[in-house]
Amino acid sequence: MAGGEKVDYVFKVVLIGDSAVGKSQILARFARNEFSIDSKATIGVEFQTRTLIIDHKSVKAQIWDTAGQERYRAVTSAYYRGALGALLVYDITKRQSFDHIPRWLEELRGHADKNIVIMLVGNKSDLEDERAVSTEDAKEFAEKENLFFLETSALQATNVENAFQTVLSEIFKIHSKKNMAADPKANGAVPSLAGKKVVVPGPAQEIPKSKCCSSM
Repeated sequence: MAGGEKVDYVFKVVLIGDSAVGKSQILARFARNEFSIDSKATIGVEFQTRTLIIDHKSVKAQIWDTAGQERYRAVTSAYYRGALGALLVYDITKRQSFDHIPRWLEELRGHADKNIVIMLVGNKSDLEDERAVSTEDAKEFAEKENLFFLETSALQATNVENAFQTVLSEIFKIHSKKNMAADPKANGAVPSLAGKKVVVPGPAQEIPKSKCCSSM
């Protein structure tokens, strides 16, 4: 989208989960349709943006990649604030990364918006022969915690787009309802937003076109 075109919404979404589960690869696949075999561990926090059209509105997704290493968790906890969506990622070939999901979920819910939209993501579905976490186990956990759930492959670009689209569409639905409630004259559309930029909570007023990195 050209820089001069308006953006109706900016939604902050965080990627969380253990190190090496493929969070950065999922982000690269969604934001740039890229995949790097030699991806290194993310240091600190990085975010990238992509603008989509949802229900005729321009939505800028600001996706934050939160480093999974324990030593960075005190730093990255601040980045949960203002997040309206989250992809909670584990590696289907590493049972421990799935066993840590409840802890990540607790931390997320402790720092983020109470209405945050959460998608549980089992990444590396292309490695079916090495699977250590059954789809049934993950579905059961997602249903119990009221989460969306998908298995993805950043390598093969399987379900990555679907995961982000689901989360962003659900966030859009929630905030459209809030705007409708705030404007009782609205009928189907949200005329009060016409020509205006609505920035939903998150540090998104001035953001670079590609990405921003910070390190320890």
